[in-house]
Amino acid sequence: MNLPADHIRLLFGLKMRQMRLDKGLSVSELAQQSGLSVSYVTEIEKGRKYPKADKISALANAMQVDYDALVSLKLSKKLEPISDLLRSKFLTEIPLELFGIDPSDLLELLAEAPAKVSAMIRTFMDIALSYNMSVERLYLTMLRSYQEMHDNYFPEIETDAERFLNEFAQQGQSVGEALLINLLKTRYDIHIEQFDPLTQPELVSLRSVFRPEHRRLHLNAALTAEQRAFILAREVGFQYLGLKNRPYTYSWVEAESFEQILNNYKASYFAGAILIRRDALVAKLTDLFARDTWSNDAFLQLITDFGSTPERFFYRLSNVLPSHFGIDQLFFYRFNHIAGQTTFQLTKEMHLSRQQGPRGIVDEHFCRRWIAWTILQELQSLQQNKEFDGTLCRAQLSEYADSGLQYLIISVAHPFQPQTQQNISVSMCFAVNDALKSKMKFMNSPSGDLPFRVVNEACERCGIFDCRERVAAPTVLQKKRQFAGMKKAMEKLR
Repeated sequence: MNLPADHIRLLFGLKMRQMRLDKGLSVSELAQQSGLSVSYVTEIEKGRKYPKADKISALANAMQVDYDALVSLKLSKKLEPISDLLRSKFLTEIPLELFGIDPSDLLELLAEAPAKVSAMIRTFMDIALSYNMSVERLYLTMLRSYQEMHDNYFPEIETDAERFLNEFAQQGQSVGEALLINLLKTRYDIHIEQFDPLTQPELVSLRSVFRPEHRRLHLNAALTAEQRAFILAREVGFQYLGLKNRPYTYSWVEAESFEQILNNYKASYFAGAILIRRDALVAKLTDLFARDTWSNDAFLQLITDFGSTPERFFYRLSNVLPSHFGIDQLFFYRFNHIAGQTTFQLTKEMHLSRQQGPRGIVDEHFCRRWIAWTILQELQSLQQNKEFDGTLCRAQLSEYADSGLQYLIISVAHPFQPQTQQNISVSMCFAVNDALKSKMKFMNSPSGDLPFRVVNEACERCGIFDCRERVAAPTVLQKKRQFAGMKKAMEKLR
């Protein structure tokens, strides 16, 4: 495998430094015995210089090692994780600049403390293996971090969307399916066909497949109108933004690189921006927030007005609320639930708040008082007893028992896969603070029609012992209290 020149310099420097230390030589001693300057030897060890053959020979002789052993790219066992990292696609495929990291700074960090960095890298690798983290999952985790760093708002894509709208949907016209199909056919020479998931059950989980060699976009015939519009807008996004390196399936993605995941996100962001116009959304939200009381029906109507799915609408909210309303302490999550079962699966989350929420909870039972769960239970009951097949919206003011922090949670639940009786709830949670109260008038009304409930993170961490919804013992809390008691007893020892 061919390595970039800076990686080869770093590998050589790391190896030379390790050999020097193994021989018990200081930098100045190696410089003196090899006839090189101290500064030049330091530059080599930091991966900034790669010496010529005569200087490598002088260094090898000074350390009494074989020339070929010194120039070999094979590192010692303690430095193997760094070697694995440099040989992997990570440093070449991950655009570190997106995360505010200069690649040269990272390489210098590796050179400055190779043993410690090597141990850290090995730890991360072991954690990833322990949790069976796939490459796709790693890339998606990195993408979420990228979104959160920027409050999920990207002005350059918003500008591209505005340019598209000015060109193809002037005077505030909505972008509909007919316009998108026409653009794909006439401007981008893409033919659109449907596949039947009943006759091709292997494709039932896919919403679309793009075959670039045939210029064909295959759509699942079972898609709703809202889902179909988003898929078409997303494909227009790939074409309009010129995103060549991309996945060809949706919503399942097999990622070959982080660039594919990032481009998939850019096309999806673009689709949301042209389907839900920013200026129209800001105007309607301003009206909604100016109400004296909260209305579930009014919020659902807002989603319907924009021809969106609840999840896509919440995602668009996460773009607009921080940038246009100053509401940036929020998080989003999605739960899937099969009617009749007692388990609820967290399938997506994104945090623009660094406080409460599902993040960091593994193998524990989320609080059953969350509106995201109770709305799914209500939807199941309506489906079973009243043959309800619509969408529910509920809001709740939740106060976390341990921290006292309050959140406004808006949750929407609807059928996801009716054939398997699977429902889905998507929720957006807003930290209750002065910024939120200044923008949402109904938050300041004593009778704002918002149910209030004390909640917690998970049963295992919860001290609400009379909770009827509890499904697991507070084991984490008990261990925490036992540890605190032990520490207190230790302090009394003389």
